Amino acid sequence: MFNGINKPIHLDDVVFKESKASQNSNEWSWVNPKHGEFEHPANYYESSLGDWHTFDALNSDQVCDVVVIGGGLLGASAALHLSEQGVDTILVEKNRIGSSASGRNGGQLTPGLARWEAEEMIKRFSYEDAKKLWHFTSTEAMSLIDQISGKYDVELARKRGHITAAVHEGHLIALTQGADARKYLGENNTTVMGEYELKQLIKSDLYKGGLVDDLGGHIQPLALNRALIHGFCKNGGQVFEQTEVLSISEQADGVYVNTSGGTIKARKSVVIAVHHNAFKLLPEKKQTAIPFHTYIAVTAPLEVPLTELLPQDHPVYDTQLQIDYYRGVSKNRLLFGGQGTGTSWSVGRINQYLLGRTHKVFPQLNQVEMDFCWSGVSDLTVNGATDNRKFGEKYPIYAVHGWSGHGVAQTVRIGKAIADDFSGLNTDYAMLTKIQHSDILFGRLLAPLAIPMSKGWYGMTGMLNPGKMVSF
Repeated sequence: MFNGINKPIHLDDVVFKESKASQNSNEWSWVNPKHGEFEHPANYYESSLGDWHTFDALNSDQVCDVVVIGGGLLGASAALHLSEQGVDTILVEKNRIGSSASGRNGGQLTPGLARWEAEEMIKRFSYEDAKKLWHFTSTEAMSLIDQISGKYDVELARKRGHITAAVHEGHLIALTQGADARKYLGENNTTVMGEYELKQLIKSDLYKGGLVDDLGGHIQPLALNRALIHGFCKNGGQVFEQTEVLSISEQADGVYVNTSGGTIKARKSVVIAVHHNAFKLLPEKKQTAIPFHTYIAVTAPLEVPLTELLPQDHPVYDTQLQIDYYRGVSKNRLLFGGQGTGTSWSVGRINQYLLGRTHKVFPQLNQVEMDFCWSGVSDLTVNGATDNRKFGEKYPIYAVHGWSGHGVAQTVRIGKAIADDFSGLNTDYAMLTKIQHSDILFGRLLAPLAIPMSKGWYGMTGMLNPGKMVSF
């Protein structure tokens, strides 16, 4: 503990309770009514952690070197690494730490830059540049999380190993090519398995084989988020929750961040770490990402041990167009996610969908009941990579968005890259800013139509060529 900021504390299972975060109009959370009636229930991640620190809202003007806007994984990581370098930093969050995508995602650790994997990097860059980018988003990203866990002595429920399961035998070709590309770039942590061998790791008849990745794994994402903030505060950083940023303006003596509770003068830099809402604060209004809704449920304790479904506790996602992803969590529960939509689906519709998918993967489960279900909002770019920007006439302003539903470990690594770029330690962030992105005309307005249309097109393509792997 430091200045009253606890490390994340994991419970044996869960406590059903109200969320400490404010209700977001774009997201919802649900718990099984048998566990109580809640106006805004905590999701599984919040329910499986002990109560944590609540930070005051900003109520006065402040001055610092750097202001970080957003208390998710990106903002918390950038703030932590700035504080480690002795930079006077203030972080502001409009809701509560980890209340959005960073505390509502699937918790799977997979390599790559959003949807860019090794093959894509090889196609677009020289060998040396592709190798540097791949290791940045894979070995370095995973190692950084372990370093933070060790340095600050925090438990993150970190587990190792990840499986991409092929729903069509033709998809094994793409998975093999992906493994080969990774080896070409000097990273050899993958094994391609056939149908019978994979069945020793996933007790399902649905798959034709898959790729086992020993580099990846899974984690409690909200615990990771809180651990980053714990470290930041331990290093002297300041955090203000319930503090919405209304505008930023660059002036001769710094960047002024105007919030609902006061103005913060950043003498040297600002980091905009709010993902799909970043465009509201960007002086350059180029829209390169559109939002989409995702969904996750967690079962009640299962009737059979999880080891009868996932003998070695691997998290899994598959290769169908609309992917399933799942992993075991505390007290013999199964976390199961899937579906990406342009508009928010209802609780009832998503519960029915995810329950159906759970039975499809594991028909041996006779009695499955959901205890938790929640939605989240992510964003995607046309080319599938994150949009990393650096601008400002006199003072550097950083912004990153477009995660396409992937990137827990990479978000943390990019946060460090921002801090390193600010301090002039390396060119890692400059590497990311060189990736070109297309403007999406009326992108946010068209999302409710564009996403189902795209999925429909890819669905028809998949029916014509089922062996081609395209996942959403």
